[in-house]
Amino acid sequence: MQNEINAKRKATIGAQGLLIDGKMCPAQSGETLDVFSPLDGTRLTTIADAGRDDVELACASGRTAFGSGAWSRAAPSLRKKVLLKLAELIERDALELAVLGVRDNGTEIAMALKAEPMSAASTFRYYAELIDKVYGEIAPTQSDVLALVHRQPIGVVAAIVPWNFPLMIGAWKIAPALAAGNSVVLKPAETASLTLLRVAELALEAGVPPGVFNVVTGKGPVTGKALALSMDVDVMAFTGSGGVGRKLLEYAARSNLKRTYLELGGKSPNIVFADAPDLDKAAKVAAYGIFRNSGQVCIAGSRLLVEASIAEEFAAKVVKTAEGMKVGDPLDLSTEAGAINSEAQLLRSLGFAERAKSEGAELLTGGARILEETGGWFMAPTVLSNVHADMEVARHEVFGPVLAVIPFTDEAEAIRIANRTEFGLASAVWTANLSRAHRMVHALRAGVVHVNTYGGSDLTVPLGGVKQSGNGHDKSPHALDKFLDLKTAWIQL
Repeated sequence: MQNEINAKRKATIGAQGLLIDGKMCPAQSGETLDVFSPLDGTRLTTIADAGRDDVELACASGRTAFGSGAWSRAAPSLRKKVLLKLAELIERDALELAVLGVRDNGTEIAMALKAEPMSAASTFRYYAELIDKVYGEIAPTQSDVLALVHRQPIGVVAAIVPWNFPLMIGAWKIAPALAAGNSVVLKPAETASLTLLRVAELALEAGVPPGVFNVVTGKGPVTGKALALSMDVDVMAFTGSGGVGRKLLEYAARSNLKRTYLELGGKSPNIVFADAPDLDKAAKVAAYGIFRNSGQVCIAGSRLLVEASIAEEFAAKVVKTAEGMKVGDPLDLSTEAGAINSEAQLLRSLGFAERAKSEGAELLTGGARILEETGGWFMAPTVLSNVHADMEVARHEVFGPVLAVIPFTDEAEAIRIANRTEFGLASAVWTANLSRAHRMVHALRAGVVHVNTYGGSDLTVPLGGVKQSGNGHDKSPHALDKFLDLKTAWIQL
């Protein structure tokens, strides 16, 4: 496979347009954005820089397609057949999509293959198989009334997705929205648009009608804002930063009060008790839980809370794993941590490490840019100890390979520290005490609580946050709730 990857790494990528009403077209202004590869800093291609008029055209296309009923009123079995075909096409082109995505966003190829095209294919297949198993209801009424509850597609869904796992996260939103019968207007991140544009073309090949799945690329403050303000959008689904999420809520209020679902940041605690069943395994998983994809993971275990009696020993184990990880060329199958997505993100992560040291944290490893000679954006896995819960690095999302180690004395303190954040996306507990594990699951304010592992949950369970990590859920049958309306039919017999 490495030879195939090497053959694809230098493939020319043509200038990219917008996909509106089944056709690729330039932005009406003719403006474009350069796309730079995090692998070496070189220019890959250009994407269209959509303005408000382009966005409104895409939304109108989605609205017209929805009104035609070609997709929205199609039998669930037909939508199922088309989405299963799309899953097959994504799998057919998986290596091409994975390499294209890595060149665009820097994720290590071994992870990208599984987490991007293969994950997206599984997601489209999951919702394709699910949609013809969603039933309406008959309410328990008096005998001379028949009350029916219908589940119907809502209309036009705007999906705005980030650059860290564009295909995986994009599919979490696109697949259930399409399966339910909606039209979609997708805005990828400007630094990771290429694979989603390609998947939209595959959707047309699979049989999704023109106008049902549109893609607009461009800058968030312009393209994303126009989507959020559009009166033709009924539902908005977003994954990204809290600051942008707040703006989207504001735009929804200023326009048509569109439903807005937000999966925002995290500062997830990974809590290790002294009675953890396997401290060596816990240390390795803790390191990989923050340093894979160079820490650019929504649920990354960026706060490592360790019982004080083992804190120094355990931190040393994590450092050993971190220093043994291969950081480098993301298109090398042996690489374990790839590039930072952009130079700005690299500088942001380095800044967090520097400020943590100035606040009194001890740098155990990393904290510096590496492989600068490649022209790419790489950072050494970074472990900071002597971190206190009120330090910046313990409170704010870095979204980079920076781990803060925080000691605690007992279960009560672990809970206080873990919950002392505005976020509530993911968490983990390592303990051999079954009762403690259940107590922690109930006490931790997070959408996901892992026990004696970190990460790895599949499509059968929901992913969503509490507090300022957002609302609504991706994955599982519950994701369909965002994209279906309930309509009551009250029939007097």
